[in-house]
Amino acid sequence: MPGDAVLFRSIYGGHVRWCFPGRYVGDWQGRHGVYCQPGNEGRSLRRSPDGRYLEDWAGGVSPFAEVWEKGPVLRFMRPGDAHTIELCWDPDWRFVCWYVNLQAPLVVHGDRFDTTDWALDVVVHPDGTWRWKDEDDFTEAQALGILDEVAAAEVRAEGERVVEAKPWPTGWEDWRPPAEWEPLSLPEDWHVV
Repeated sequence: MPGDAVLFRSIYGGHVRWCFPGRYVGDWQGRHGVYCQPGNEGRSLRRSPDGRYLEDWAGGVSPFAEVWEKGPVLRFMRPGDAHTIELCWDPDWRFVCWYVNLQAPLVVHGDRFDTTDWALDVVVHPDGTWRWKDEDDFTEAQALGILDEVAAAEVRAEGERVVEAKPWPTGWEDWRPPAEWEPLSLPEDWHVV
């Protein structure tokens, strides 16, 4: 139901590596829409001074408490898809980009939306130009054995398929949440896989 809280999680090696709650907003082309607003409480790993985090991610280091401080994000995801289509705004609700998060096929268990983030992403600017994001993290994921050569090629091919399909604009670019929606706390059982 619109407004219900759900939890979007990245799980690797049986451990939640990051997660943030969001509010279910509805359906778009068979995809669940989940809104993450600034102030939502979550968990994630922090980057080291040299910008790295994947050794901790792969090694099972517990994620830190975080508050979503980026702008509003509306994520669309469908069970079985190996990507999300996200709309990103700045804090003043100016549209920034569409974002394609590349991940393991999504599995939905009630209010839990579980996947594994594969580090490489695609940023699509409002004018339609696009670029890969986090290629250095993607390279490190391969060096650490998180992804082998075949899996890495599949992740990149998924990004290329989405870019070729151009599922934007979505029709949700002018969407705004109800004024009464407050930031969400993280449920106590966020870590239970």
